[in-house]
Amino acid sequence: MNAADSMADPSSKNAQYGFVDRLSKEFPSQVIIDATEICNLACTHCAHPSFKASSYYKARHIDTRLVSKAIGEISDVGRGVCQYIRFTGEGEPLLHPQIFDMLSFAVANSATTVAITTNGALSQAAKYEMLLDVGLHLIDISIDALKAETYAKIRVNGDLRLTRENVQRLIQGARLRGGKTKIVVSYIEQPENVAETADFEKYWRDQGADYVVVRRMHSNAGALIGLAEQMRLDSVREVRRPCLYPWERIVLTPRGFLSFCPADWTHGATVVNYETTTIVETWRGEFYSKLRQAHLDNDFSCHQFCGQCPDWKVTKWPHQGRSYANMVQEFKERE
Repeated sequence: MNAADSMADPSSKNAQYGFVDRLSKEFPSQVIIDATEICNLACTHCAHPSFKASSYYKARHIDTRLVSKAIGEISDVGRGVCQYIRFTGEGEPLLHPQIFDMLSFAVANSATTVAITTNGALSQAAKYEMLLDVGLHLIDISIDALKAETYAKIRVNGDLRLTRENVQRLIQGARLRGGKTKIVVSYIEQPENVAETADFEKYWRDQGADYVVVRRMHSNAGALIGLAEQMRLDSVREVRRPCLYPWERIVLTPRGFLSFCPADWTHGATVVNYETTTIVETWRGEFYSKLRQAHLDNDFSCHQFCGQCPDWKVTKWPHQGRSYANMVQEFKERE
């Protein structure tokens, strides 16, 4: 059986990678809406500081027309297949001037779970109340530290006291509204905070967070050069496996393009201008088909962006253990 047969036949013992479990060839199970390039922090595990200094950065906000178009597609074509929409990406979504209009429209019209990832570091408390008021299903706050001194090193320009107050406000507000909005706190484990991981998890569980996500550090698709080089060295004796993303998700970028990678800071994962096509045409089209085959064949001669990226190691396929998608599904089952 060749790689293409394996991808097409999930019942095969060899079909570890491909359209299996929650992954569908009909429509992406996850749509990421990257609302803005602007961010208020300069986190050390993120490529945004170098991105902001590069020619790629233009402080763009996504066009709300394109978000409405995507929501329509998700409802019409992706209904029952798209598990969730995530407002997350290169910047802080709450800095988009129309973010609450987009969130409200998505909740009312997408027929799927709507989530946002925020750094929780804005001083306007009313914005966090509004997140609850629009009826979001999931609010994920990235914190990455338990101690103030650790937070200051990792989340540069942030204030842990303020962030903690905002999260506690969200937890309390969600309870008052009946708990329909799930509050998640997330943490990227890295050398600066690894000693705090267990205490971080316990603290936020005790505070009432619905879930605590601990993620592995990744290289931002090779943009964090030192880490990328180390990851390549660490995996030199491993057989590379396909990255999950081409089978799981699609990204709508602030530039208005569809992309296959949520960690692309140099436009290397750009597929097509969304003005000229649809998500479903792109997902089922030639580009994605060839990209998937390149990953199955481990031949990136025509996909250099993927070829140089070591982050395939930190993506989890359904058979490899829990992922963010499992958490979302469990929240749905509790409704």
